[in-house]
Amino acid sequence: MSPRGWALLALAGLALALVVTVALLIPWHRPPAPRADQLAALRDLPGDEVARGREFRSALRPGGYAALVVGLLIALALGLTPLGGRLVELVGRPFGGNWVAQAVLGGLAVVLVADLVTLPFAAWRQAVLTRYGLSTNGWGGWTVDLLKSYAVSAVIGAVALLGFYTVVRLSPRWWWAFGAAGAAGLVVLLSFVLPVLVEPVFNRFTPMEQGPLRTELMAMAARDGVPVRDVLVADASRRTRAVNAYVSGIGPTRRVVVYDTLLREAPPEEVTAVVAHELGHARDRDVTVGTLTGALGAAAAVVALYLIGSWAPLLRLAGVDSVAQPRAFPLLVALVTVVGLVTAPVQALISRRVEARADAHALTLTGDPAAFEAMQRRLAGVNLADPDPPRWEYLYSATHPSTVERMAAARAYAREAGR
Repeated sequence: MSPRGWALLALAGLALALVVTVALLIPWHRPPAPRADQLAALRDLPGDEVARGREFRSALRPGGYAALVVGLLIALALGLTPLGGRLVELVGRPFGGNWVAQAVLGGLAVVLVADLVTLPFAAWRQAVLTRYGLSTNGWGGWTVDLLKSYAVSAVIGAVALLGFYTVVRLSPRWWWAFGAAGAAGLVVLLSFVLPVLVEPVFNRFTPMEQGPLRTELMAMAARDGVPVRDVLVADASRRTRAVNAYVSGIGPTRRVVVYDTLLREAPPEEVTAVVAHELGHARDRDVTVGTLTGALGAAAAVVALYLIGSWAPLLRLAGVDSVAQPRAFPLLVALVTVVGLVTAPVQALISRRVEARADAHALTLTGDPAAFEAMQRRLAGVNLADPDPPRWEYLYSATHPSTVERMAAARAYAREAGR
């Protein structure tokens, strides 16, 4: 069998594994959130807060979707014309024009061009956040964070590009197989490394101080059977007023992180409700499942790029002879960008189901639907959320159930539990 035949077989196997993993490990059944309860919850929310949240989201919307459209157009312009290949050659030329310079420096230049073109929309977003009082970062802090983000992305990108094109040169016929394995391995590695090495670049983390709240949270984790390394507090207040918490890491790197803004804004019982939600992610191994699906998806993407990228009409458009050339990297970026936009609703749906399960876990673990609902009110008010967003936007990009859905789920739980 030819390498292309094996690639087709591998893609079919990876796709099947991904479908089975998603079908079995993603909670497709979600807790009840009757629409009548959602509408009742919406009526119970302060009208001025609802109006302000919707106004804020409307202010963000033009820049956000314009960035998506412009980013797509830039990716297509660089990937489906010889322009991208010429850029790769031009950047690599001062460094000898060898494959390393083209692969690493040329590849990073392609990504940087797309980032710079969409930079005005990022600035637009920061201006809106500042105008509505959600950002506390200031333009200087925003710029520093942006440069940090570029630096981290450049390091990770350089390693990935060098590794990928090294494999291509060492195994020109079977690079897709080794590349798929490498992409999957990188996803797994980043799941361990990002919480320990990358997150501290943007925030300072300190253990939650000893006291009744920390004691309760650690006791709740123990009662839940969830091994948590620590409960950390992030100094989020230096850049935002938003309240949040999250769980990150796998195994020895797993920790629950609470924003310092949450500790200032919310009473202990509401903080407990948020952390119970995060413990639900840990108990159901959501980070591990996300890493597994990400690894399978990354491996399948590499094989698919090999198969699609060898299609002659695409190669002619890009002005390259092979998708394995560094000059063809813009073509790969264009294909990945299109696939990302097309699959965004599926990724959002999966995320909403996972978050809904964590909500149900929090309600069961705390047995306090009133605190859970109060926390959702607070999250919506402080974070300027639209509690019941437009349906089209919700289906395309919402990664969490809406505020009214979460409040309705709490009310349904309270009725069932007789509380």
